[in-house]
Amino acid sequence: MADQKNIKLVEQSQPMSDFERNPGVPLELDWVRDVRVNRSAVERRTSTLGTRRSIKKTWQAAWLIKAIQCIDLTTLAGDDTPGNVARLCAKARNPVRADVMQGLGLHDLQLQTAAVCVYHNFIETAVRAVQGTSIQVAAVSTGFPAGSVPFEHKVRQIRDAVALGATEIDIVISRNLVLTGQWQALYDEVKAYREACGDAHMKSILATGELATLRNVARASHVCMMAGSDFIKTSTGKEAENAVLPVGLVMVRAIRDFYQATGYKVGFKPAGGIRTAKESLVWLSLMKEELGREWCEPHLFRFGASSLLADIERQLEHNLTGRYSAHHRHPMA
Repeated sequence: MADQKNIKLVEQSQPMSDFERNPGVPLELDWVRDVRVNRSAVERRTSTLGTRRSIKKTWQAAWLIKAIQCIDLTTLAGDDTPGNVARLCAKARNPVRADVMQGLGLHDLQLQTAAVCVYHNFIETAVRAVQGTSIQVAAVSTGFPAGSVPFEHKVRQIRDAVALGATEIDIVISRNLVLTGQWQALYDEVKAYREACGDAHMKSILATGELATLRNVARASHVCMMAGSDFIKTSTGKEAENAVLPVGLVMVRAIRDFYQATGYKVGFKPAGGIRTAKESLVWLSLMKEELGREWCEPHLFRFGASSLLADIERQLEHNLTGRYSAHHRHPMA
């Protein structure tokens, strides 16, 4: 059974609608040019995240429930169908079996994932399937994943997604602008996307595996936040390298610097390759240690994941029974 302190940990945070968004600030090119990253120090720091401490028993269960609350449950496959998306949304509404929640003493908790993330043509399906819940519908846009379509088409796709009911838009930046140091052009691009999003929250995907250096990751993070991003996100999930801790640390520290300079809080979303409950705890530890407790809540932190939920549910059952069940007993949807 979860104790009272742990129950407080998994209580829902303030709604996204009550949170002051980052409105963006003018582009500060001197700030961007002065960004430096000590790669060896970053790698030393991240190498200790999963080894310095372990979270056990009811505390582990509480943090895994928190991880579920921060998941953008995602399906971005070429063989997606309306039925698959509807099943994904059903799992988002009831992410953990009722008997496991009962055993944890959390049967009264209205546990849901933060959002479902789908392709543009499944927005309406997802909106219908999560109606009556607080689950957000996130749509990938702007020519996801490569972003190699005309700018006008990208802006139109954002507006169409919002009109169809998407409440969050995951945009992809033009990586060539980062690689060639065209910071003003990148700022203008992301600012235009933010304007097209309107009231929908915007997550800027940096596709960090294609940005060549950690310094480029840091610079792109700052420019996207200056342009008004609500979140910065590591990856599309389609690159050779997706969410890795050194990149995450660089982006999280950029968020901290931006907050200290402007007073605006920006969220962070690691995506791609996060598949195990243990990995989710490491990422949550990173957020808590670098940014503080508030950045462990869904209005400021998300996992982009498809298979992570199954492993978390499996670990929660182990917390109750002391045995690991077969993975296929905990399907994502």
